[in-house]
Amino acid sequence: MLVTTTSNIENKKIVKYIGLVNGEAIIGANIIRDFFSGIRDVVGGRSGAYEQALREAKSIAIREMMDQAQRLGANGVIGVDIDLETIGGSGSMLMVSANGTAVCYE
Repeated sequence: MLVTTTSNIENKKIVKYIGLVNGEAIIGANIIRDFFSGIRDVVGGRSGAYEQALREAKSIAIREMMDQAQRLGANGVIGVDIDLETIGGSGSMLMVSANGTAVCYE
């Protein structure tokens, strides 16, 4: 399935706009706390473990969005936007969401 941040697909004709699709992934507080307690893997102000967890959460959110689009009969998702948001009383959880428009193109 083609997934793009643009509103069209070069050299392709969008024949049907199916609608909004999305996917979410949440990283819990205990994971974030573990990353900060294991600060020894921070090099140059960056945490490799935390970055890896964020990449994994992003992949999950995109995969869920693609799965939803496929169930609706789409063969592409355009206008994709990925957002990060802290949730919970003290910002103890991080949510990654991916949103886009499911389409059929030829």
